[in-house]
Amino acid sequence: MQAGFTQTVAYRIKSEIAKVVINQDYLTDMALIAMLSGGHVLIEGVPGLAKTLWVKTLSKTLSVGHKRVQFTSDLMPSDILGTRVFNVKTAEFELRKGPLFTNLFLADEINRTPPKTQSALLEVMEERSITIDGNTIQLNDPFMVFATQNPIEYEGTYPLPEALTDRFLMKLLLTYPGVAAEKEVLRMYNSGSINYHAQSVCTAEDLMNCRTEINQVRVDDSIFNYIISIIETTRRINAVAIGASPRGSIALLLCAKTWAAINGRDFVIPDDVCELAYPILRHRIMLQPESEIEGIKPDEVIQNILSQIKVPR
Repeated sequence: MQAGFTQTVAYRIKSEIAKVVINQDYLTDMALIAMLSGGHVLIEGVPGLAKTLWVKTLSKTLSVGHKRVQFTSDLMPSDILGTRVFNVKTAEFELRKGPLFTNLFLADEINRTPPKTQSALLEVMEERSITIDGNTIQLNDPFMVFATQNPIEYEGTYPLPEALTDRFLMKLLLTYPGVAAEKEVLRMYNSGSINYHAQSVCTAEDLMNCRTEINQVRVDDSIFNYIISIIETTRRINAVAIGASPRGSIALLLCAKTWAAINGRDFVIPDDVCELAYPILRHRIMLQPESEIEGIKPDEVIQNILSQIKVPR
């Protein structure tokens, strides 16, 4: 495996996705970081931003399976996990697998389903396994959960429990594509080229080789101190009620190494940590009630924290 292998694979994936989904490079970059770091992604954005199309396209570029489930108020854990049913012909119970038995799982509007079903994802996301009737089944590799939630509709929704929210490696905020990008989408629809089907540009073996290269990325002791300083500050700043857990520290480290490899480096720099602090920490800090009343956003708090800490040289 040659140096810069991860950078080459990431470039191929991003180039192929860009042929189908316009102006979602940031989503692709962050999702690739999460996937190669072994994490899951929570996406917040209004409907119609091509989230489903993007997941479908990513699965095709990787030659892996994908499933989408619309989360609703009547969705039960067995609807996504699966269940054992009695086969009259064989007089035995057999497993009927749920949609979670795939590689890329899209939980659309995850906050519209009750906590009981939301909690069914805890073991899946942490252990990458499903337990049904006492039998534990390992899921495929790669396995990744993409969950979406609408930031403007709260009627009939259920807030995600902290334990589940913390399972997501990143929380991404998607915005409208912009005038130029939207015009390009219209042109593609008008010409019929929007129906382009992405080609496979990566294999499971490629992903394993990427992870091997990422594991070899060097991290200086000053970077460790920098990450710890950021996480520790989230726990004592006045605007925050509950700061990031050690899982946040680990996430920041792993993602910084992955981002370095995607950019063709075998070492982490402070900019890697700074850039990834927002998607990794914005859902891991709980603001004080008075801060929320004043309209303070988690990203503003993170920006303030980063400005306070000395960047290592």
